[in-house]
Amino acid sequence: MNIAFIGLGNMGMPMAGNLLAAGHDVVVNDLVPSAMQAMEEQGATRAASAAAACAEAEVVISMLPAGEHVRGLYLGDDGPGLLDALAHQPLIIDASTISPDDARLVGQAARERGLTYLDAPVSGGIGGARAGTLTFIVGGDAAGFELARPVLECMGGNIFHAGDIGDGQVAKICNNMLLGILMSGTAEALSLGVKNGLDPAVLSEIMKQSSGGNWALNVYNPWPGVMAESAASRDYQGGFLTDLMAKDLGLAWELAQKTRATVPMGSQARNLFALHSAQGSGRLDFSSIQKLYRAGEDD
Repeated sequence: MNIAFIGLGNMGMPMAGNLLAAGHDVVVNDLVPSAMQAMEEQGATRAASAAAACAEAEVVISMLPAGEHVRGLYLGDDGPGLLDALAHQPLIIDASTISPDDARLVGQAARERGLTYLDAPVSGGIGGARAGTLTFIVGGDAAGFELARPVLECMGGNIFHAGDIGDGQVAKICNNMLLGILMSGTAEALSLGVKNGLDPAVLSEIMKQSSGGNWALNVYNPWPGVMAESAASRDYQGGFLTDLMAKDLGLAWELAQKTRATVPMGSQARNLFALHSAQGSGRLDFSSIQKLYRAGEDD
């Protein structure tokens, strides 16, 4: 298939690479020329604009940082957006994590133009993006979901249909709120143990095999040196940025306010990650929340 891929960040680039590996023709566009060059070296075609990337596309995939970028792309900031350039009616898949309201706004505008739009945020991090094992959480109509499935399966191992447009975002927000809670709680437990004389690797293994086991502890340990493949052992470089986790926890808070849901632990996690970001760690992996509990220590 001819696929346009817009947004080549830490997640988008390996996702586009997996589409190329699966034999699709991929045309890319990004604000960073070096990102497009890297994809060109893998066999993609670069385009000077998003509209040019989509000119012959059967499928359009976007992977952008926030709702304002998605709105700007599809609806336009000061003029026509990308939706007005898609008269040939490709399938649109937005894999960004944004508010459900933003997804529904863009989705409704797409429907008014006869276009099929899906919100399909992902879980699994950069490791999952590279390995092609991401979880896609899709909102949109059933027919569009089935059209998208073969494409999504090139990039992911688990494909879920959450419901209508926006429901994919709701499910993703719930998941990331829980992840933020689990990561901050795991970091807190490890810090308590180490400050009382325990080896973090030994404590981690005990908790992994006990009732405290969770994804953050089992797969993405936040203590440096415990897991060689984790971001913590790479000085928290790469991975899922603290700023993005803070953004997602903010989306959870906004959703809770709108629906009068009670989220005391989600609210606490939001405050912790916001503080951590404000202290200069926004561009570090979110597991660097461990550093917040180690302030004043020598690593």
